[in-house]
Amino acid sequence: MLKRLRNLVAPPAIPARGISGVSPLLRNGPLAIEQRVTLLAGKNISYTLKRSNRRRSIGLRIDDRGLTVSMPLRASERWLQSVLQDKARWVVEKLDGWQQCRPPEIRWVDGETIHYLGEALTLRIERGLFDTPAQRCRSELRVFVADDSVAAKIERAVEHWHQGEAQRLFAERVAHYAVLLNVAPRAIRISSAKTQWGSCTARGMVHLNRQLIKLPLRLIDYVVAHELAHLHEMNHSAAFWEVVGSVCPDYPRLRRELKACTL
Repeated sequence: MLKRLRNLVAPPAIPARGISGVSPLLRNGPLAIEQRVTLLAGKNISYTLKRSNRRRSIGLRIDDRGLTVSMPLRASERWLQSVLQDKARWVVEKLDGWQQCRPPEIRWVDGETIHYLGEALTLRIERGLFDTPAQRCRSELRVFVADDSVAAKIERAVEHWHQGEAQRLFAERVAHYAVLLNVAPRAIRISSAKTQWGSCTARGMVHLNRQLIKLPLRLIDYVVAHELAHLHEMNHSAAFWEVVGSVCPDYPRLRRELKACTL
């Protein structure tokens, strides 16, 4: 399965002691969550701290929401600070990398750029009934709203169009590669996952991220082939990559290209 970056740190040999003087902002059963700021490699870094009685190690995750630190519920502050300082340079470098590749925030106004299958469409806002679906006309995406100053309605109209296009195209590509790989996926689901482009269960449930519809078709095909190959091999062994390569021979290049895309 396609996953983003994670870094796990094993517990120290000395048993961790209880935490004192810390007040979580939110408790949800066995989970405690805080928002914190710490100095790492000379920079003030904000992060989300999650404590859980199910964890046995400290884990660091960096994604579009920033740094998230997960740790055992009763782990010591000393252990936490030791891990953070040990990984300080790694954290700062990865956060800087995310900032550089973060796509610019979309302004839901006439003339904005909307991505679709690797192409840039120009958003055109036109007055009309709110329930009129968005329409693509060559290099433009026309959205009809009663009030063109309500950005949320424009955003929902574009998302609805993307969703419909994703459902149609993903079904076509899954059907195509299912024949080539001689597999029978049970169902296709559109996902809004934050860390995965796709996934597949042993029972044949295929999940494809809705954001894929913005990428070139070759990358969509790679993700589809990758997930369907799991119906032969539920792992990432050499045998698995042979299955992927049988229908997608240039998968190493496509895999690198996909990794450079921001989810």
